[in-house]
Amino acid sequence: MREFRLPLLEPSQAQLEKCVYCPKLCRAACPVSEVEANESVTPWGKMSMAYFAARGDVPIDAHHGEPAWACSNCYACTARCNHRNNVSSVLTDARADLFTRGAAPEAAQAVSRQFQARAESLRQLVESVESEHRRAHHGHGARASTEGGALSVLVGCGYTRHAPEVARDALGAIETLLGAPARAVRACCGQPLLYAGDRRGFADAARVLAAEVNASAGPAEPLRGSRSPKDTPRFVVVDPGCARTLLVDYARVGVDLPAPTLFVDLAHGALERLDQSVSTLRARYHDPCQLGRGLNRYDEPRAILKQILGRQPEEFGYTREHAECSGAGGLLPVTRPATSAAIADRRLEEHRTLGGGLLVTHCAQSLRRFRQSGEQAEDLVSLVAAAIRPG
Repeated sequence: MREFRLPLLEPSQAQLEKCVYCPKLCRAACPVSEVEANESVTPWGKMSMAYFAARGDVPIDAHHGEPAWACSNCYACTARCNHRNNVSSVLTDARADLFTRGAAPEAAQAVSRQFQARAESLRQLVESVESEHRRAHHGHGARASTEGGALSVLVGCGYTRHAPEVARDALGAIETLLGAPARAVRACCGQPLLYAGDRRGFADAARVLAAEVNASAGPAEPLRGSRSPKDTPRFVVVDPGCARTLLVDYARVGVDLPAPTLFVDLAHGALERLDQSVSTLRARYHDPCQLGRGLNRYDEPRAILKQILGRQPEEFGYTREHAECSGAGGLLPVTRPATSAAIADRRLEEHRTLGGGLLVTHCAQSLRRFRQSGEQAEDLVSLVAAAIRPG
């Protein structure tokens, strides 16, 4: 075997070869290749090009590197693969190697260049959302608890920027469920840099967030409804994409954090405090890729919706592990905007064909995609916030 020219891919040689020599059984699972009808962006095509670039069979340039960014990181190909080949992680490593060699698409490079400015604007937006939440729920003189030991909440950039009402609902729901004030984390988890391929920038962003969360952490004291300090959440993550980044990708760059509690798990553990509150005739659940295939949370959101709706939510034709993607992840809306929009349109076409109604998800980017297309869509967070019975 010749020396790998993309060193991050060398540990993934076996995974690359399984894809390269596979008869492409997962090709129909990839939302990008289904929309573009292009063999080079099937999972086989993307992994093959990464393999050939790593071996030196093709030039390392933007043209040959571009297929690595033709992925929404939805994990559907892995779910269909008999070997459970982790295509998403390998392609993320390929992006990092290619970015370092100057072979990333211009759109991905722009994400890296603009990150610091966007991180600062995010900090200001988080403070604004938190202030609005305090005024609405605690009066004009209230302020967030910033002392050590405060409950930290990472809402997520997508909610904060594009659905601030969901961000406020998240803070309110978490405080009500746990009976304690929460402080919204100002830092970005760095996921845009991860998917852009800027691995060094991602590691720096991860350390910034970890420092903020660790500075807010203190000796755990029992909150209302908890059995002991050990059972008390000190760090809650709302957006599933952020949660998976913290749980999986931070370890890969050597950043440690307190184990986060997922919002969906917190709400699922308090089903008895959720009243039936949605009277819409139809409500259909869209499995977010990061929550479902990424974090294996399928039953929890459905149980929450059943409690709130008084019945099981309606479903798409393919659900759970085989649910289809909204096209909103993996930086796809930035690197391939037309493809991303077309994937969302396919999902919405099925929803409307099945009778329409309220479309419920738990993913900031999917929510944005659906609403941009004019669909009546809500996030699970807002439904939970409206249904909580005070403790």
